[in-house]
Amino acid sequence: MAAIKLDLAMTLGDFSLELSEQLQIDGVLGVVGSNGAGKTSLLRLLAGLDQPRRGRIDIGDHCWLDTEAGIVVPTHKRRVGMVFQDARLFPHLNVTENLDFAAQRAGGSAPAWGEVVQTLGLETLLQRRPTGLSGGEQQRVALARALMSAPQLLLLDEPLSAADRGYRDELLPYLRRVIRRFQIPTVYVAHTLDELAQLADQLLVLRDGRRAAVGPIAHILARLDLPEVSGRDEVGSVIDAVVRDHDPAYLLTQLAFGDQTVSMTGLIGQPGDRLRLRLYATDIALATEKPEAISIRNILSASVQAIRVDPGSPSADVLLTSGGYAVRARVTRASLDELGLVEGQSVFALLKAVSLASD
Repeated sequence: MAAIKLDLAMTLGDFSLELSEQLQIDGVLGVVGSNGAGKTSLLRLLAGLDQPRRGRIDIGDHCWLDTEAGIVVPTHKRRVGMVFQDARLFPHLNVTENLDFAAQRAGGSAPAWGEVVQTLGLETLLQRRPTGLSGGEQQRVALARALMSAPQLLLLDEPLSAADRGYRDELLPYLRRVIRRFQIPTVYVAHTLDELAQLADQLLVLRDGRRAAVGPIAHILARLDLPEVSGRDEVGSVIDAVVRDHDPAYLLTQLAFGDQTVSMTGLIGQPGDRLRLRLYATDIALATEKPEAISIRNILSASVQAIRVDPGSPSADVLLTSGGYAVRARVTRASLDELGLVEGQSVFALLKAVSLASD
């Protein structure tokens, strides 16, 4: 866990960033916001690539920046590993030499070479140069190089933003593996909510260089008042569920959260395993009475907590509570009126799809 204290003020043209935060990063802090909100600026300040007009950065007991005291720890001494949108590998060095360069900078504190190479599946790439690697392979090498520098903090600046869906699907399992295995506190600026739902434990929402919200990912995704979250097509909820049992005859897995159960296709995990589920708001239908003789198997009892209606949109967002979790549903305004939904009402949520956010 990293305790980070920030008190930053930076001006760049018409843009200004002002943050005063105390963050406990245990896992991954996702950072989200619209273009120009200050996401990359925050990472660059943490890395020491930019300097604020006023500020202080404390990581645990170490002060990286204190403009008032004249303390500015340079980037190469901050023990940060940074992965950008493009890999930025040394083109004249092969993979082994790129990793060696980072290990030498770590001064003997680098993690085990073989463990890093195995975790990121680089065994067959070690003698190749960056120009001979695919985009996904280059990003895996960039991540390995960041790890070999023995970072105290890992900074990921939209590493998948230039990728198509197949590329993202290739890299996300490696990112999850690195996060679980090395347990380095990570600040992750994401391109999509899907990435955050799979990787982040907490979310920091930036708006015009200021904090709009910060907290556990499940809480932030449930907020109806955050356009940075609510305005996206992939908006939804995350739920931590436990594998209860399997039905081998029908190839189904039963999972439980609170007093609710859901089933998923496939024999997933082992009884007792904790899995993060992703429920897309557009994959949830609502009913005021429990439907019978229907093909949808996952029907949750729920209560309406809040309703957000945008007159300029055909849709409305309904925040539900079910099994102790907040669940978002997106329905048409016409359906909302026809159902006559009000806060506090008991309803049934019909889950048209349930997916794993992480394995």
